[in-house]
This record gives sequence, structure tokens and C-alpha cells, in this order.
Amino acid sequence: MHVSFDPWSPAFVADPYPAYTALRAAGRVHYFEPTRQWLIPHYADVSGLLRDRRLGRTYLHRFTHEEFGLTAPPAAHEPFTTLNGQGLLDLEAPDHTRIRRLVSKAFTPRTVERLAPTVRRLAAELVDTFVAEGGGDLLTAVAEPLPVAVIAEMLGVPESDRALLRPWSAAICGMFELNPSEETARAAVSASTEFSAYLRELIAVRREKPGDDLISGLIAAHDEDERLTEQEMISTCVLLLNAGHEATVNTTVNGWRTLFHHPEQLAALRADHGLLSTAVEELLRYDSPLQMFERWVLDDIEIGGTVVPRGSEVALLFGSANRDPERFADPDTLDLSRPDNPHITFGAGIHYCLGAPLARIELAASFGELLRKAPRMRLAEEPEWHPGYVIRGLKELRVEV
Repeated sequence: MHVSFDPWSPAFVADPYPAYTALRAAGRVHYFEPTRQWLIPHYADVSGLLRDRRLGRTYLHRFTHEEFGLTAPPAAHEPFTTLNGQGLLDLEAPDHTRIRRLVSKAFTPRTVERLAPTVRRLAAELVDTFVAEGGGDLLTAVAEPLPVAVIAEMLGVPESDRALLRPWSAAICGMFELNPSEETARAAVSASTEFSAYLRELIAVRREKPGDDLISGLIAAHDEDERLTEQEMISTCVLLLNAGHEATVNTTVNGWRTLFHHPEQLAALRADHGLLSTAVEELLRYDSPLQMFERWVLDDIEIGGTVVPRGSEVALLFGSANRDPERFADPDTLDLSRPDNPHITFGAGIHYCLGAPLARIELAASFGELLRKAPRMRLAEEPEWHPGYVIRGLKELRVEV
């Protein structure tokens, strides 16, 4: 096992890519003792395993904790465990199939397309203010408020309550890091309790007075006599907020940092805004906002001659897969016009990101507005990385316009 893979080291978090190169060269699967996970660094394996039904985000549809050789989560984590366990991301068939079908009825391509003008308007307002102030922290001024406002708009969260959403989300997402501390768990439990109570009230209001928001759509969505339970609705709304902005926020700031470090590519993009759609895809590939995605092994699998036994957890290294030279030509080169770019930043298989089309609209809107209105935007100081490795992003990104 390579010592260079060290997810708690600030140096590794700042640049994990050399370690990934070493991992890929050393083999297809590596056991990592500190987290008791099998690391999977190659594109073909990550892509294949995302679609392999012998793996699951949960194992509880087939085994008890004991049968699977694990202990149940502590009772003290209860509100978080329920909230997270009933969301689409952590379920498998048949529940996943049913819930995803019902959510898809409310979250249609048409719904997303209908949001596009709102996304563009919000992006324009945020960027106008940012430019008028001469710049500042791009993360808190543009990257963060845009997707949070869009999800809030979708869910029908009143403007006065929107400031609550991001802190709740940040606290809950702390639990997705490797080996979270007890303090992190307490914050996540508290946020889960408050966020769930808030949504329960919002759902009750929408039952009485439906609107054209997503919550009203989720209440109305049903097949024959199958509906979403209240808990499933709450978990879905929380997932849409968490998944719906964390990756977009980090792609925005990590992406701009990448552009500032590649001035010739930035100059090409500034000269030709027609590059924007392939540029967004390349930034998603080049520095993935979600570096690792975990799955449980439900039946023994073999990877490159190594048997990974049932009960194991695999860590699919998205950041490594997206830089695999077996799939991408010159993977460590940023090429904003890259024509063939099947990155797996949004996942694959049954858990493919439901919000990918919305994320793309948001990214195109915010990058587009900044390119138009801040054509000379530059880095004011080199940013620092958050300590988290799984959801990887900057603490802030201070720029001058």
C-alpha cells in the first residue's frame, strides 16, 4: 500500500494526483488499512463497478448489520442515520427504483429547463453585485449562493429562510468524510433534526396549499397506490440540497483556480465563449469535486486477480479515474476544447446524478456571466484547501475584478 495516499494530509488534499498516478501504476486494487477500504484507481474498474449490482450503497436490503459483519450505527446518530438512509443516494432496489421513479416525475427535464431563465437571472444578479464591489471571495459571493438559491427556489423555500440551508447542509456533509469525529457526528445529528423539522412544516403547508414547486410535485407524484412517505420526501429534499450544491460550489471555485493556473487556456476561453460547454466538462474532469465514492461489496468480486470479499467496502477514486491515461489522452493536461470527455464526475449506473442537467446549467450560467462581466478577473491570493478529501474544495477564493 502506497504511503503517498494520505487523505488526512493537507499536502495530499491540495494535490492528490501524483499519488493517484502511483496507485494506478501499482495495480488495480489496494487495501487501505486506516479506513479498511479497497481503493480502486482505474477508470475502467470504477466505471464498471458503478454499474455492478454486486455492489451497493447499502447492504440492508439484503443483510442485517450482524450478517454483514458490521455493527449498527450508534443510537446517538439516529436522526442522521434515518435522514441519510431514506435518501435516494443510500438506497438500493426495490426502494431506490420506486423513489427515483417518483422523484423523476417531479424532477423532469422540462422542470429543469423551466428553471434555466431563473438560474441565469440569479447568476447575473450575483455577478453584477460582485463586480460592482470590485471582487472579493468568489465562493461566498457567487459560487455558493447560486445553487443554494436555485434549490431553494425549486423546493419553494421562502427567501427569508434560505440562510439556514447551507449551514445545515455543511454539517450533514461532514459525515461523508473518512472516519468522521464524534464532534462532526453531533453537528450532523443536530442539523438533521432541525432540517427535518423545518421540511416537515413546509410539507404540511404544501399539502394544504400546493404550489408549482418540487415539494408540491413530490406530494402529488404517485404510481397506482405508491406514494413517497413523508420521511422519503424529507430525505429527498435534503439530498437535493446537499448533492445539488456541494459539487457545484466546488466545481466553480476549483474550476476558477484551475483556470488562473492555466493562463493560456483561460485566455482561449475569454477569446471564445463558444468553448464554454466543453470547458465546463473539462473542469469537472480535471479536478473532480467528489474525489471518492464508496460502495459495499454484497457478493465476492474479483478485480485483477484479487478477490474482494463480501462485507468489504470499496472506495472508487473518481479523481484518479478521471485522470487515467488509458481513457483520456494527456489526462494531466487541461484542454478546454477536449472533444472526447466521458468523465465520471456525475457517477454512472442507477445512481447517476439526477441533478447533472441542472448542475450544467448553473455552471454555464455562472462561468458565462463572470467571463462577460469580469473579463480581467484575477487571483488576489493563493487559496487554501478545506481539510476534507472526499468532498474537496477551497476555503475561499479571493479575486479582484
